[in-house]
Amino acid sequence: MSPIIVFSIIFGYFLVLMLLSFLTSRKATTDAFFTGQRQSPWYLVAFGMIGASLSGVTFISVPGEVGNSNWAYFQVVLGNLVGYLLIAFLLIPLYYRLRLVSIYEYLDKRLGRFSYKTGSFFFLLSQTIGASFRLFLVAGVLQLAFFDAYEIPFAVTVFVTILLIWLYTFKGGIKTIVWTDTLQTLFMLTTVGVTLWLICRELDFSFSAMIQTIQENPHSQIFVWEWQSGQNFFKQFIAGAFLTIVMTGLDQNMMQKNLTCRNQKEAQKNVVWFSISFAFSNIFFLSLGVLLYVFAFQKGIALPGSSDDLFAILALEHFSPVAGALFLLGITAAAYSSADSALTALTTSFCVDFLNIEKLPEERQKPLRLKVHIAFSLLMFMVILGFHAFNDESVVMAVFKAAGFTYGPLLGLFVFGMFTKREVKDRFVPWICLISPLLCYVVNANSEAWLRGYKFGFEILVLNGLLTFLGLYIISGKKVSDSVKVAG
Repeated sequence: MSPIIVFSIIFGYFLVLMLLSFLTSRKATTDAFFTGQRQSPWYLVAFGMIGASLSGVTFISVPGEVGNSNWAYFQVVLGNLVGYLLIAFLLIPLYYRLRLVSIYEYLDKRLGRFSYKTGSFFFLLSQTIGASFRLFLVAGVLQLAFFDAYEIPFAVTVFVTILLIWLYTFKGGIKTIVWTDTLQTLFMLTTVGVTLWLICRELDFSFSAMIQTIQENPHSQIFVWEWQSGQNFFKQFIAGAFLTIVMTGLDQNMMQKNLTCRNQKEAQKNVVWFSISFAFSNIFFLSLGVLLYVFAFQKGIALPGSSDDLFAILALEHFSPVAGALFLLGITAAAYSSADSALTALTTSFCVDFLNIEKLPEERQKPLRLKVHIAFSLLMFMVILGFHAFNDESVVMAVFKAAGFTYGPLLGLFVFGMFTKREVKDRFVPWICLISPLLCYVVNANSEAWLRGYKFGFEILVLNGLLTFLGLYIISGKKVSDSVKVAG
């Protein structure tokens, strides 16, 4: 595809985002940046969250991963549905009753100052790693599609990508993102649908033939029952539920959007409808993965060394120009949909949890928020360059692996706070939350030797949370009275 066409697609898309930013951020205050003034329609938030949850990782890695693990990823998605129900009916009522801006303020009210700062720190660490991984993946595609043609360094590609995100989020924040996420989700899902249609046309498949091909293909196998496998159904299902709880319910990035709804009832309705749409969206991506491999086989196309490259190479080098253009539009939407909200959430969490920005007058809040926004943009830039130098595995696995170690302490903290009445020795909490992931890392590295071949998958997150919970129990003492305890 011509680099000029690639540039035109990205530039045009960026102009649309800038227009939305201008319309939604006029007279925006710091409160609008953090909470959207709690006026977002629930259905808009629900639709936009699909794109933010899928991100560039799903867009590229999930279709490619079909060749490595078939549809086993859908076992995680089934667990996700359970996690979303728990979020809707346990966490949403808690957050709305306390009228939180940063969800980690709950830890301050329930456990103490050290617990609060520790929880927020682990979010900042987790989100920086996860968002940078996702943006790294997309920057690589843009490099292949456009920047390589002009011998532009990867560092410049990343810098431009982050700069564009910063430009349309720095003023309106979450108020703007609720609207841009809706547009980005529309582009992403349209891209998948049209790509499926174009592949079927190339292979001369009718709709029924496409369904039959997907059903009969060995890559469409979902369930894995071998207990030693990291893809065992029970491991994946349970991990999927807990991953959803921590990566959505205990994640400022995702919950900040839910908290922009007008009230608790609308926020719960948003989560329920979003979860259903999320499951069907993943079916589309997994179906696309099967058809990509079928297309490559029937056309005699050699598979790339990395499964992450399959969709990009086929779309840009072997599909029609229309499909290539749609792919670039979709991956660009995926990049911005996940990274823009992550950048806003990082800024919100740091400003509220560490700088206590809400206690300052508005004229001091804006310049301080702007400085933090710039600082996190630069941090993501440096982390992505680090991934470019050292990354050597499937990005979708790397993201969830990192989340398993860094979100575990958050899981332990919130579960302990909500389901016990015990009071912790707050100053020891940071040490517990540091030791638990380290122990999990050791166990994960040696599990096959110690546990007769057992290999941990995503469920390492559950072990991490359990170790944190046990550690908190050990350093806890007298019970907290019902009048003091804050729970959902």
